[in-house]
Parts: sequence; C-alpha cells; structure tokens
Amino acid sequence: MNLITGATGLLGSHIAEQLVAAGQRVRVLVRGGSDTKFLDSLGVEKAPGDVTDAASLAAAFEGVERVYHAAAQVGDWGPWDRYVAVTIQGTANMLAAAKKARVKRFLQVSSISAYGHPDGAGLVLDETAPLGVNLHKWSYYSRAKVEAEKLAWAAHAAGDVPVTVVKPSWLYGPRDRASMPRLIRAIRAGKAKLIGDGTNRLNLTHAANEAEGCILAATTEKALGQNYNLSNDGVITQGEYLNAIAAAVGAGPVTKKVPYKVARSAAFLFELFGHLFACKKPPLVTRYAVWLMGRRCFFSCEKARRELNWQPRIGYEKGIPEAVGWCLKNVDMG
Repeated sequence: MNLITGATGLLGSHIAEQLVAAGQRVRVLVRGGSDTKFLDSLGVEKAPGDVTDAASLAAAFEGVERVYHAAAQVGDWGPWDRYVAVTIQGTANMLAAAKKARVKRFLQVSSISAYGHPDGAGLVLDETAPLGVNLHKWSYYSRAKVEAEKLAWAAHAAGDVPVTVVKPSWLYGPRDRASMPRLIRAIRAGKAKLIGDGTNRLNLTHAANEAEGCILAATTEKALGQNYNLSNDGVITQGEYLNAIAAAVGAGPVTKKVPYKVARSAAFLFELFGHLFACKKPPLVTRYAVWLMGRRCFFSCEKARRELNWQPRIGYEKGIPEAVGWCLKNVDMG
C-alpha cells in the first residue's frame, strides 16, 4: 500500500494518478472539506486525517509500505506558526507514524528552496550544496523546508525510518491552480515583466515528470538514503517560459524588464509593509518570488538522470500549451 499526503495538490495528485495507472494500491490522507473530485475519479482509498493531528495518522498507516510525503504549507506568505505546524511538526508526526508502522520507504518531498537563496551568474549547485544559505528573516517556506528535511535525515540516521529525499523545483502542469493563473492574468493585462534580461535558465518541471521522478526515487533500491534534485526538464529561460505562455493565450510577447536588484529591493519594501501592518493578503511581490523567477544560479539534476534514469517524458513545447489550456478551462480567470 502507498500512502500519499498532499494528494489534493499539484504534485501529490500526479503521484496518485501514476501509481493508480501502474496498478498500485493507493491511500491518500485527506482533511475534512478538501476537494477530492479528481482523487475520487481515480478510485483511491481516502483516509481522513491531518498531518498536524498525530492521533489521526495511525489508521492511515495501516498496511502501508511506502509513503510519499508531499504535504506542506505552501506559498511565501503567512504566519510562521502555520509553517511550523504543517511543514515541520507535520513531518515529525509523519515520521513517528512511519517508524511505528515500519514502512519500507519514506519519500520526503523537500524543495530546492531548502538550499536557501544562493545566486550568482554561472553558479550550478548539486546535491552536495549546504542547506539554508542566504535565508532572510521572513523566508518562512524555505526555513520550514530546511527543518523538515533535517528531521527526515535524523530519522534515517537513527535507523527509525528508511528515507529518500527529493527536491522539486518550480512545478507547472494540469491542476496548477497557483502560479499559472497568476502568470496568465499578468500577461493578459500587460503587467508581466522580465526580472533582469530574461536570459537566466529556470528550474522548471512538469508535475507529471516530477511525479515519475518521485516514484523512481521511492522504489529504486540504490536511492535509499539518497537526495535527488528533481529540478528541471531541460533548458528554458525566463523569457522563453513567459513568452510560451503568452503565445498560448494569444497575447503579445513579454518585453518589459526590471533589474533584479530593483525588483528585490521593491519586494523587501512590500514585505516590510505587510509585516508591519500584519496583512493577511500577500504583497504584490516577495523576495522569494523575485529569486524564483530571476535567479542566475541553476540546480543540476544529473544525479537523478544517472542513478534513477529519470528522463522527462513531457517537454516544454508540449507541456506549457497543455498546462495553459487546462488552466483556461478549469480555473476562473476573471
């Protein structure tokens, strides 16, 4: 039995879809009130529970051999205690339940953001890079990912839980209700801007490709105790990505530019205002978003290509138009 957390999200739903297609038994941990229409269409088993509620996990772990722990507090805005409860304590709860259930593999879905916010033209980082570099005070998502990953490695080192860690990058694809709608709206409104000159390579991965990498990492024997950057599907620049979306929605190319340092400084001021006045609504832009789009460093996934034979099946030429089409059909773009 496979147990997936975060299955109502982008990556988790693709993992569930691929496991079911492969004839695997799948159970998903779902909170009350979650939208499970897609999961219901797959016919997966649903276990009511929440990673923040340790007592609710026992039943979900019955008979489980592999865990895909993709649940986390997402986004780059919100109270720190929420990131602690969901990402950090939630991971601790899952590891404790996994130890008790004696699972055969626990796949910890971390993030390349756990490396912190390194940057520099020509800088290429692999799995040997340290965690948490250049993190700023309010980088809650990245800080929480660092702590959650440390918990997973500690459990593995203690012999409590057999762990493999994967670090996804920026994901896109069908069922993306977060970043793609925002990009489409900005491009249609003529408000989208390139951060820098737009020639920096993005770490961009189709969710279906990412899910395949996760499954390979969770089922390959030599991946036990290993860490993999599942961080790109090939070569695509910031400008190429935005203009591929623009072409798919019938908009003109994105040509406006803002220097990276200017965008980052403006984002800091937006964040400062938001924290000073305890704004619940995210600011117009954050330093994390600027780094995600405009960073000049790149994260290598050669280890996953070599050891897992992870070769993305869906290229950007096909994936981007399909992802845009799904979004236009399924998301209210008003």
